[in-house]
Amino acid sequence: MKSKIICICFIIINTITVGQTKIGTVDSEYIISLMPEATIVMKRSQAYGAKLDSSFSVKVKKYQLKVEEFKKNEKSLGVLAKQTDLQELSDMEADIKKYQQNGSQLMQLKKNELMRPLYKKLSDAISVIAKADGYSQILTITGNEFAYMDNKFDITELVIKNLGIKVPTTTK
Repeated sequence: MKSKIICICFIIINTITVGQTKIGTVDSEYIISLMPEATIVMKRSQAYGAKLDSSFSVKVKKYQLKVEEFKKNEKSLGVLAKQTDLQELSDMEADIKKYQQNGSQLMQLKKNELMRPLYKKLSDAISVIAKADGYSQILTITGNEFAYMDNKFDITELVIKNLGIKVPTTTK
């Protein structure tokens, strides 16, 4: 009998504890897009991309010139010279493909590096709001699917105010 009473008390206490959790949501990507620092990050990222693109363009032009030169001289070249030139063209093409793949990875790494301070600032602001308002969990809206979500728990506007960001007014 005692064990049944203890079990019932435990279930009641657990139900009360679970009922006290407060979950909120935030649209982190929207907030990041409103941050003034985001435009600086995008400009730096684009400048880095332009630098990579110019290097890539130089490699492609060298390859194209080599192909044109090969086509002009193909009939006059011997078998061994043709094989050497074809191997060189093949190596250049592989180098271009590798550079293109590395460039994409470098762009992503650079963007992540530049965005990290913004996400840190956002995370700190979310923590302040969540602790002040007694939230036990804050979920991001972007990337998550919700069957139902009560907008009164969305703290996006509170975080924007905390960060001192001005929200652009929409005209209808």
